[in-house]
Amino acid sequence: MGTRAERLTWTRNDALVAVGAAAVDLTGFALDTQFEGVPLEVAASFLVLASSLALLARRRHPVVTLAVVLLLGVVVNLSTAVSPHFGLTPAIALYSVAVACRTPALVGAALVTAPLNSLGQGGLPFGSGFALLANAGATLLVVITGLVARRWQRETEATRVLLAERAVAEERRRIARELHDIVAHHITTMQLMAGGARANLAHDPGAAREALVTLEDSGRLALGEMRQLLDVLRAGEEPETAPPAPQPGAGDLERIVAESRLAGMDTEFSVSGPPRPLPPTVGLTVFRVVQEALTNARKHAGNAPSRVRLTYRPDEVAVEVRNECPGDGAGRRAPSRHGGYGLIGMRERVALHGGTLEAAHREDGGFLVAARLPVPAAAEPTRPTEPTEPAGPGEGLRQPLHPVRPSRGEHRR
Repeated sequence: MGTRAERLTWTRNDALVAVGAAAVDLTGFALDTQFEGVPLEVAASFLVLASSLALLARRRHPVVTLAVVLLLGVVVNLSTAVSPHFGLTPAIALYSVAVACRTPALVGAALVTAPLNSLGQGGLPFGSGFALLANAGATLLVVITGLVARRWQRETEATRVLLAERAVAEERRRIARELHDIVAHHITTMQLMAGGARANLAHDPGAAREALVTLEDSGRLALGEMRQLLDVLRAGEEPETAPPAPQPGAGDLERIVAESRLAGMDTEFSVSGPPRPLPPTVGLTVFRVVQEALTNARKHAGNAPSRVRLTYRPDEVAVEVRNECPGDGAGRRAPSRHGGYGLIGMRERVALHGGTLEAAHREDGGFLVAARLPVPAAAEPTRPTEPTEPAGPGEGLRQPLHPVRPSRGEHRR
């Protein structure tokens, strides 16, 4: 069940508007009866009050509210000898239609409001000609006021959304700067401490130990500060009930190709060059490019055959997804070169790693998505030597185990 505010069809302001309209219309109705020498009828007064109370539903059901107000007004005008007039209640009901409804509904409402408000006990079907003209002018004035208010509301909402988006963008830039400062400062400190520990490991183990302790504290502090900033970014999200699954990489391409085959598209997969481990973010980018390309192929080219080719080169990794659409591609639809959020997302991921992405139609009617990501071979750092015991003549120095190189943090969109 929703909250109490959601269950109510009217608000406090709606109640104040309805009470005010009832007070104004009842006062005007009583003055008209005295001015025209007509006895004040209790039943007609209750109908005027009921017509005003119908305004409580004007926000959710503006057309129905106007219909009820006009119907009750016609009953009051036909049951009493008071001259018909354009009261505050029908004006508010018509204004609500002008603000909330589309143009066809508004035109229909305006066309029936003036004649029905002019209907009375006079000799003419719609009272006097002057009354009809006056009600038509009042109707036009209310409609124009409603249209102006609707345009103002739309401009206000557009401005509010623009300001909110600008505030979000500024906050993201601020958090990005803070993350950069934290990572740059602490990783620089960790790099210096690691270098100091390596330099002093052989001749001053105590200094090396102090450097390693400082490195550990700096890493722990950096992780804590980054978690705090990420908690700010995740504020408002629903808590995760299960641990996150590991991010896919280049090793998962066979799985996604198999899923593409199960979906009915003939998909080939080949690997060129000696495979090697890729940084997690690069592997994830390769996987997302292939995933999005195969999804677009199924969406725009039906079950036309596709080929996925992964190439390992000494200084880069390349991936191609070719859609083999025969002939001139008649009847097939391929994604445009610049359109679509999928291609935009692929370009952002590839550009983040300094790579290039090609997404273009082929001469044979197919479509090609090709990405190249630089993966330079990291130079092996100079390893400190540790003497073995005992070091006999001709025996070399034992090399310590290679440390694990930290991977770059994964970019999250």
